[in-house]
Amino acid sequence: MTETNSTGLTGVQPRPVVGRLPKYSAGKPPVEVPGLESFKLSSNENPLGPVPAVMEVLRAAADVHRYPDTSCTLLRNALAQFLDLPADDVVAGAGSLGALNQILAAFSGQNDDGVPDEVIYAWRSFEAYPICVGLAGAASVQVPLRADGGHDLDAMAAAVTDRTKVILLCTPNNPTGPALRSQETEDFIRKIPAHVVIVIDEAYLEFVRADAVVDGVEMYRKYANVMVLRTFSKAHGLAGLRVGYSISQPEITQYLRAAATPFAVSGIAEQAAVASLAHYNQVVERVQSLVDERTRVVTGLQQLGWEIPEAQGNFIWLALGANSQDFAAVALDHALSVRAFGDEGVRVSIGEVAANTRLLEICASYTKEPQRS
Repeated sequence: MTETNSTGLTGVQPRPVVGRLPKYSAGKPPVEVPGLESFKLSSNENPLGPVPAVMEVLRAAADVHRYPDTSCTLLRNALAQFLDLPADDVVAGAGSLGALNQILAAFSGQNDDGVPDEVIYAWRSFEAYPICVGLAGAASVQVPLRADGGHDLDAMAAAVTDRTKVILLCTPNNPTGPALRSQETEDFIRKIPAHVVIVIDEAYLEFVRADAVVDGVEMYRKYANVMVLRTFSKAHGLAGLRVGYSISQPEITQYLRAAATPFAVSGIAEQAAVASLAHYNQVVERVQSLVDERTRVVTGLQQLGWEIPEAQGNFIWLALGANSQDFAAVALDHALSVRAFGDEGVRVSIGEVAANTRLLEICASYTKEPQRS
């Protein structure tokens, strides 16, 4: 008979790695402040939502009692036509995070000798990276960002060892904003052993407006060890439906399919993503309106004397250091929720026009502006 304690629990404990993992902190909702409309600028959501055709798909959904196509054939075929690549090179996942977990499960972890593989990524970057790497059984190798918030590719190349299995490149980098350029990325790829998987995470690709930025699909076409991560959560406004995908060459996709979670993408989500692709011109219009707002916010902050890293996603980074939590509290007092990262900085999503205007007003009266690098 199993021994239990006085509360009836068995004393079950998770794997030791679980206790060492950082906790994922989702963006908090705003609080209600009398006389002010509340806005959530903490999760990099698209405040404009999906295009009308997607809403029609959702309203017409009637087959939720059926399992979805686990291969996401409709979506893969639509992406194949949209991106001009083989459908078999696309593997769908529950958001780009789900697709990333498939990659890590297939290519990194703890080996038969008990020695963990290494996964290299810039830091700070997407906060789910260390959690996903740890759960896969691999070891994180975090390479500090440059002072301008961009990847230090030379340092990342120097960090490669015989235990390195995967490298993650987040472009534009979440939460700091800079995007990788094509030439520097290709130079980096050429330095990396061909057996190491290089993942180019382009969750915010559609918001990029800088010149000569890397195109993950171009790199995948040229280098067999390069994979691309993309999502419908951001530009397409489908964050709640969880649709993402990876792109890689056949020698890689065969292993991803083996590691994939069956039925990870619902039928409704797949149909919505296909509808959004079919009306991509409308997606582009919505994205451009957010890019225009991003430009207005960045320009306004610069006119206030604030120094802002290159902003190529649907967010900006305020390098407030020790004042990060204080600024987040001030914003919350003004019915804006923003995302503070410890004592490093604050990420603010580009939201509704009124929300962005209020952010500028808060910054105009906040005296502890970001320190210059």
